Amino acid sequence: MRVDSAPEAAAYDFPVPDLSAEGLAAVTAGIAGTATEYDRTGETPWKGLDVAFRAGLLTATVGRRYGGPGVGQRDLVRILTAIGEGDASVGLLASNLLMSHAGQAAHPHWPVAYYDDLLRRSLDGPALVNAIRAEPELGAPARGGIPKTTATRTADGWVLSGHKAYGSGGEALAYHVVWAVADEPGGDPARPRVGHVIVPGGRPGIRWVRTWDHLGLRATHTDDVIYENVELPADAFVEIPRGPDGVYRDPAAMAGPGGFGHPALYVGVARAARAAFAEFARSRVPSALGRPIATTERIQAVAGEIDLQVVQAETLLHGALLRLEAGDTSLVPELSVLKAAVARSVIAATQTAVAALGNPGLSRHHPLERHLRDALCIRVHPPQEDAALLASGRRVLGA
Repeated sequence: MRVDSAPEAAAYDFPVPDLSAEGLAAVTAGIAGTATEYDRTGETPWKGLDVAFRAGLLTATVGRRYGGPGVGQRDLVRILTAIGEGDASVGLLASNLLMSHAGQAAHPHWPVAYYDDLLRRSLDGPALVNAIRAEPELGAPARGGIPKTTATRTADGWVLSGHKAYGSGGEALAYHVVWAVADEPGGDPARPRVGHVIVPGGRPGIRWVRTWDHLGLRATHTDDVIYENVELPADAFVEIPRGPDGVYRDPAAMAGPGGFGHPALYVGVARAARAAFAEFARSRVPSALGRPIATTERIQAVAGEIDLQVVQAETLLHGALLRLEAGDTSLVPELSVLKAAVARSVIAATQTAVAALGNPGLSRHHPLERHLRDALCIRVHPPQEDAALLASGRRVLGA
């Protein structure tokens, strides 16, 4: 229901989600109920997304000026940890969406009509958004370079053309935020403007190529997409400014205060691995032992090691956010290496659980192997560990 109007876009009445531990646990359980099914089929996890939608989580970061709850970064991390614990594929799609809404709330930049359309669609069901950035030849933007995908200026707006890779969400996306260079009259060919183009998912000229056949996050449809002369309005292009020296530096090259969404969902995966390990240990009764393996000191010590890694990851995330909220900006240069530390803990927790259980941990009849496959995907999100360590080392050494 529309309740107000605003200069940027209309305001609506979005629900305030229940972020209590019990409320989030119920969402986790509901999403987990279909995680195995979607991991097997690779189809978009609509049932899990619908659980998150009905709980009000998919619009939790919609800004208050638009009628949303406008939750902050710490609550966003809690939401994505709960969703990721249920199903990492749902977590990735939700993370991309929620970070898009948070970005719009902080710095309005979408065309008014497009964001209003997204909000209206978000009242009725999951309306997904993702930044479509990587390209088959260039690779990840965080590694440097500028895209080949071009937005060509016309009398009425822009025409978008190019080939993108790893477009999580695939055909299910309501909107694409496409990384492109501007080809425009009076532009500098040596230093073209670089930015994002806001693209409705149903525009003519968009063609998806089903390339996703991955170890983890199998239900995300992280496919290739080709844009062929997609016509867009003049306000669809949003520039990413170059530095004072005229050099383009991609925002994803370094972690920022708003970039905890992806790590948070994988902390949820580690929590799911901890729970799966504990459930197995309590129910497994070898005939030679005559009691659950959970009663043995070896398994208890393994459970403690898994818990150590999960607690460490959660404390790093929430501790960093608390410091930032308190105004401690000295942490900002350390955020990239902090993300790498979270990734190590997430992978260590899941690997420890799988290793301790042997064959059962690697069986597709048990969720642990899925949790391990999903956990390994944390490494691909920028900034990746080698880049984070290099930047951190140079900072320490003054190099």
